[in-house]
Amino acid sequence: MIPAWNLVGLLPPIRPGEEGHGSDRSPYAATMLDVIGRFGTNEDRLAILAGLLNYRQNLYDLDVIEGFQWLDGSFTEDVESLMGRSPNDIDVVTFFKLPAGQTQESMWPQLHHLFDIEHTKQAFRVDGYPMILAEALEDRHVHEIAYWYSMWGHTRDRNWKGFLRVDLDPGADLNARNLLEAVQFVEPE
Repeated sequence: MIPAWNLVGLLPPIRPGEEGHGSDRSPYAATMLDVIGRFGTNEDRLAILAGLLNYRQNLYDLDVIEGFQWLDGSFTEDVESLMGRSPNDIDVVTFFKLPAGQTQESMWPQLHHLFDIEHTKQAFRVDGYPMILAEALEDRHVHEIAYWYSMWGHTRDRNWKGFLRVDLDPGADLNARNLLEAVQFVEPE
């Protein structure tokens, strides 16, 4: 379950009531159904979720089906209350295994557009970054993972915050797409 926003409109970095060294902490495990249920609260957010599902489908179409994504950015914050606006996009790091028989070099011509920020923001409202799993762990990988965790664990004004982890799962995404298509946002009166 995704925790509620704290008093400053952020996901808490550690679930309230948990010990600091406990395992119920960011990144919080969620499904796409959870994400839609929690964050599909207005038309802008629903459009971003539709873009995210399309982005994930593009990965699946290239047989990128093993891995997970970290989801963050203003999308996971209460920016409507904090800043008086809707989120513009969602930040995504995709940690994935290459399809069998593929190498980074053989896959890159097919994948590069899904990690071209200008393209993904325009086409999907996703700010997407790659991290290939199952490569030999090198210093640069540790540095990149630490970078994402530290950047996403704080706001620009240095408040601690949490973010989400969602597995790549084509079957579950089909259910999420069906839910998203069934949701018709109605402004509260």
